[in-house]
Amino acid sequence: MASEKGNKPKNNGDDLSTILSHEEQVELTLLIANITEVMRKQITDTFDADSTTKKDQEPKNPLQEKENNPNVDDAGEAEGTVEEKDARELREKRARDLSAPKMQDLKKATEEYFDKWREGIILRLGEVVNSPKKLEEQIEHASIEATPDSEKETQTKVITSNTNIEEADAALITLYPPTSTALYSLPRDKRILLLNAMLLLLLSLERYSSYSRILLLHISSSLHLPLHILAEQEVKVAQGLLEAAKQMSGKEETEKRSDENKNSRRWKVGLAGVAGAAVIGITGGLAAPLVAGAIGTIMGGIGLGATTAAGLLGALAESGVIVGALFGAYGGRMTGKMIDQYAKEVDDFAFLPLKGSKNHEPLPEDRRLRLTIGISGWITQTEDIITPWRALGRQSEVFALRWELEALTKLGTSMESVVKSAAWGVAKKEIISRTIFASLMTALWPIGLLKVSKVVDNPFSVTMNRADKAGLVLADALINKAQGERPVTLIGYSVGARLIYSCLMSLAERRAFGLVENVILMGAPCPSDDAPWRAMRSVVAGRLINVYSENDYILGFLYRTFNIQYGVAGLQEIEQVKGIENINVSDMVSGHLRLQYLVGSILEKIGFEDIDVSEVAREEETLALMEEEEKREENKKDGSNITPEEEAKEMEKDVKHKTDQTMMQKAAEKLRLS
Repeated sequence: MASEKGNKPKNNGDDLSTILSHEEQVELTLLIANITEVMRKQITDTFDADSTTKKDQEPKNPLQEKENNPNVDDAGEAEGTVEEKDARELREKRARDLSAPKMQDLKKATEEYFDKWREGIILRLGEVVNSPKKLEEQIEHASIEATPDSEKETQTKVITSNTNIEEADAALITLYPPTSTALYSLPRDKRILLLNAMLLLLLSLERYSSYSRILLLHISSSLHLPLHILAEQEVKVAQGLLEAAKQMSGKEETEKRSDENKNSRRWKVGLAGVAGAAVIGITGGLAAPLVAGAIGTIMGGIGLGATTAAGLLGALAESGVIVGALFGAYGGRMTGKMIDQYAKEVDDFAFLPLKGSKNHEPLPEDRRLRLTIGISGWITQTEDIITPWRALGRQSEVFALRWELEALTKLGTSMESVVKSAAWGVAKKEIISRTIFASLMTALWPIGLLKVSKVVDNPFSVTMNRADKAGLVLADALINKAQGERPVTLIGYSVGARLIYSCLMSLAERRAFGLVENVILMGAPCPSDDAPWRAMRSVVAGRLINVYSENDYILGFLYRTFNIQYGVAGLQEIEQVKGIENINVSDMVSGHLRLQYLVGSILEKIGFEDIDVSEVAREEETLALMEEEEKREENKKDGSNITPEEEAKEMEKDVKHKTDQTMMQKAAEKLRLS
C-alpha cells in the first residue's frame, strides 16, 4: 500500500511535499542517513577492543589495583612502566575476548538487525518523498563526520534541573550531538511539524522501535528543538490514535481481512491484538479503517492535515487492530498461559500501572507511546513495590513490577535488622579503615558481623536466584509483546537491578533487539567485567547507566560469597566498554538501604528526561525524617553489652515478624481486589 502512495503525483497531500520543498526533502534524507551512520558506529564501538569509556588512561579494577602494586609510589617512574604493561595486557585481553565466536556472533546479529531496521526506514522515507533513487544516493554518501561530537567519549550530563524545561536541554545535546543540517534554519513551527511527520512515519512501520525513538532524539537535537517538544508530541499522537480507534466499528475490517489477508502478517498481528483492542476501548473486535475526518480531528493538534497524517501513518491509519497491538495486547497483565509457564519458577509476577484504576488496568488517558518499568530490589512493606517509582513523570506509561514479594520482604527486613545492629555499627568502622575493596578481596570481615550474617546471607542468595529467574520472565514478556510494540525503559535498584541484568542477558542471548530504550541500574549486585556489559549494551538502544557508590558497604558484604574477582557493578565504574555511563553517587548514597529513598534524586541527577519534581522533594523529606529516627536509635544502642549471638537470635525473630506482617498485607490486598 505504501509503495502505491509513492507512485502518486506531487502535492496530493499524503507525502512530505506538503511540508518540505524538494531541496528540503533531499536535506532530510541526508540528515537521516548521517544520523543512522552515527548510530551504527556506536554499535560497532561496543565490540571494538580499542574503544573504552576512558581512552587517556587505561582502566584499572579497583578490586585489584592496590593488591597488584601495594608498594609503588603514584608519582614514581616505576609505576608508569607497570601501568603501560597493564594497559597493554588489558587491550590484548579485550581483543581475545572480542574475537571469541560467541561475541562475534552477537556483533553480527546486532549489526544485521540494525541494518534491517535502517533499510525499513529508508524504504519508507523513499516512498513519502517520492524519490527512492535520490535517497539511495544520499545513503551512500552518509558519514559520521556530519556529527562533529560523535567521536567524543561517553560523557554523562549530570544536571540539577529537570530536563522537561528548555534550560536543561544541554543534556540532549551532549547525549545526542546535533548532526549538521540546513533544516535547523527553518522556522520553529516548521521544524516541529517536520519532527511530528517523522514520528508518524516511524510509527507507520507498525512498531515504535527503541532505535526509532533514539533516531527522533537525534533529529530533535539536530533541529535545535528542546526535548519536551518531542515528549509532548508523543503524548498527543498516542491519545490521537487511541481516540480515533475508539470511534470505529469492527465489522467491515473483520470481513475484509478475513477474505483477503488470512495468511498475511498483518492479519496475524490483528488476531493477536484483539485483546489489546478491547483494552483501549475499540468496539466490535476489529476496527474499520480510520476515516480522514477522524484522523484530521485528532491529529490537528500536532499541526498536520488529515490526509497527510494518514499518508504518513500508512497501514496504522487503516486499522485499530494494529493500534491495539502497538499499545499492548494484554494491557498491564501477563496472559494466563505466560503465568502458568513460569509458575513453578517465579511467584507473583505482575505489572502494576502507577497511573491507573484500582483493579490495576491502565486508563485510556494514561496510555503512552513509551513504557517505563520500575523494579524494586527489597521491601519492608507492600507499598515499597510502587512508592520509589512515583517520582517518574507522565510522558511515559509507568509500571512497577511486582515480583516475589515474600523473598523481597525477607531480604528487606533482614538487611534492615543487620544494618541497625550493634555488630554492624562496630564492623562499619573497621571496613571504612580498610576500604570496602580490601575487605572484599581478603575476606577481612569482623567476627561479630560474620556471626549475625546468617540472618541476611540466605535471603540474599534466595532473592538473587529468584531475580535471575524473574529476569527471564520479563525478557519473555517483552519479546512476546505483553506491553506492545513500544520502547521500554528499565530502572531498578539492588536486586531489582540484578533482575534487569538477567533480563538483558536473556534478550542478548535470544537476539531480541529494538525493544529496550534505556536502562538504569542502581547498586547492582552483578559483575563489572566487560563481557556481560557488552552483551547488555547490544540490546539497549539508548542510555545504559551504572549508578554506583563506593560507600555501599552492605552490598560489598552481601556480595562477598559471589564471583568478586569480576568486580561488583554497584561499587565501581564499568570502564572497558564504550557507551556505558557511570554515575558515582557516593556523596548521596551512604548505604544500600538508602537507594529506595533516592530513586527520584538519582534520576534527576543523571538528567533523566521525565521526573516529577514535587515527588522528588517529598522523597527527600521522607529520607531526612528517616535519618533522624536512625540517629536516635543509634544513640539508644550505644553502650549495649548484647553479644552477637544474642543479637542474631533477636534479629531472626524480628525478620519473621515483619515478613509475616507484610504477607498479611498482601493477602488482605488480594481479598480487597477480588
